[in-house]
Amino acid sequence: MHPDPNDYLLESLTFIAHGIARQFGNDCEVCIHDLTSRDTEHSIIYIVNGHVTGRKEGDAPSRIVLESVEALKKGELLTDRLCYLTRGTGGKLLKSSTIFIRDFSGNFHYVLSINLDITGFAAFNNSLKSLLSTDDEEQPEATATITNSVNELLDNLISQSIELIGKAPALMTKDEKVKAIHFLNDAGAFLITKSGEKVAQSFGISKFTLYSYIDINKKPDEKTKGQA
Repeated sequence: MHPDPNDYLLESLTFIAHGIARQFGNDCEVCIHDLTSRDTEHSIIYIVNGHVTGRKEGDAPSRIVLESVEALKKGELLTDRLCYLTRGTGGKLLKSSTIFIRDFSGNFHYVLSINLDITGFAAFNNSLKSLLSTDDEEQPEATATITNSVNELLDNLISQSIELIGKAPALMTKDEKVKAIHFLNDAGAFLITKSGEKVAQSFGISKFTLYSYIDINKKPDEKTKGQA
């Protein structure tokens, strides 16, 4: 029996992860996610310097990874995201990159995720700007928060969907709730076990209504997928 070429790919990625972490030091976390695993909620299969975000092997995906799994289900192509800001545990400011790795069959298989803790550098940079400049430049906001569990990730996504509308769910119209749930669906929130119950409760609707709202957002070709 011939060895699986993808085993060599994963082994190579672990060496790369170690190399990147050694290059940038203990404040640089590098982890590998498996996009093809059926266990989406525990996508991290390898991690170096996990103390940066407090994660370990078997922990939950980030929002971007979860969105990517959902995009793959829809047959969409994935594009690397480089040098963006995220927030880690304790309010750490992280400079992150997400690189999608194809396997030997040409399919998206792994994610190489790099998170560099730049909290100290950002504080120094702000002090330097204050000293040298008369212009008030705001610190750019992080685009996402890296959570330690899928429950935290789901809570975070629900909060973002409510912020997107700008009002409490009890005050939302049907169309506004549909828009918020469309955001959650695209973010891959419903890949999380029992997420439907929590989302329905958060928006004050039944699970039947929730699924009907999800169906409203689907394109005609998506509605017919899986039908005989």
